Amino acid sequence: MTCDSAGKLIPLYAYGELTPEEEDSIEQHLHECAACTREIERMRALSIALDSRRTEVPPVMLDDCRADLMAAIEGGAPRMGSSTKGPWTLFLEAMGATFAPLGRLQQPAGALALIAVGFFAARFTGAGNVNGASMAPDAFATVRSVQPNSSGGVQVSYDEIRPRVVSGRINDPNIQRLMLAAAQEENPAVRVESVEMLKAHAAGTAEIRDVLLNALANDSNVGVRIKALEGLKPLAADPAVRKTLAQVLLMDDNPAVRMQVVDMLMTHRDDTVVGVFQGLVQKEDNNSVRLKVEKALKEMNASIGTF
Repeated sequence: MTCDSAGKLIPLYAYGELTPEEEDSIEQHLHECAACTREIERMRALSIALDSRRTEVPPVMLDDCRADLMAAIEGGAPRMGSSTKGPWTLFLEAMGATFAPLGRLQQPAGALALIAVGFFAARFTGAGNVNGASMAPDAFATVRSVQPNSSGGVQVSYDEIRPRVVSGRINDPNIQRLMLAAAQEENPAVRVESVEMLKAHAAGTAEIRDVLLNALANDSNVGVRIKALEGLKPLAADPAVRKTLAQVLLMDDNPAVRMQVVDMLMTHRDDTVVGVFQGLVQKEDNNSVRLKVEKALKEMNASIGTF
């Protein structure tokens, strides 16, 4: 399986919508591909962060949304509560009629087009009024329905998303979820800042520890990896941490990271460390790292080479 084909299945895999055979294929790919593993971890963290902001909506609204979605999929306009057809209703019906001849297999594309039209119409037609109040220019809206009301005006139903700023302590569950998601954002500056703040709490929860381990093993930015190492130092005796440290020592391309890993592994010496050091010293091309590993082996009364 290629990364391109895996990328198309990852969203379905995250929500348990794949067949057992497809799950086996993508799990095998994730086991071998760090980039796709980062992508699914980022998706899961973002999903957790979004779930924390979930609000209850009236059952009637859910029923209306489901009915509108089914109507769009079938190629028609959203169901309207009134028999009076306004301009928006007529436009949606015309769009539905336009896409209907494309056939049943292409009707989902027509539904997506209707949704896109609603989004861009709401976004770019300028600021409107809601109960006499102007919509903020940073609000993105998707119009759900437009109906005439009893007073001769118009009733518009829409969904709104606004950029938000939240504040709180890092031990707040909602703040922590956002921080965990930030540690896997595409922007390296955001990842550095979030890992910097999370590292002081690595011993607090398994979730923070796992995010730091993932950052150490997979992040492309050396600054993020070093911050993650700093946060994992109090957990140097943890078996999961030591396993990741051994992998990083053999695979990380930055000498500064490898030297810090050697120091961390030496804080809790065991037989497995000897084998890792002996394997590394034979292929290490950085003189400083090789000398540090050789010194560590001597301190453990172990031979430099393997026999």
